Amino acid sequence: MLDLWVKFQNKMAADEGASLVEYALLLVLIAVVAIVVITQVGENTSGTFSKVNESLK
Repeated sequence: MLDLWVKFQNKMAADEGASLVEYALLLVLIAVVAIVVITQVGENTSGTFSKVNESLK
């Protein structure tokens, strides 16, 4: 029984690959960058359409 517990602890202590927390942080970072980029592109596009609209009047 102790051998099984030691194997379990060793497997849980192995630091291989990314953990769920790291993936969550990466996802949040990507979402924040996407929101900033989409906001900037939206503002630029809105300004362009406003200029076109004014020139057509």
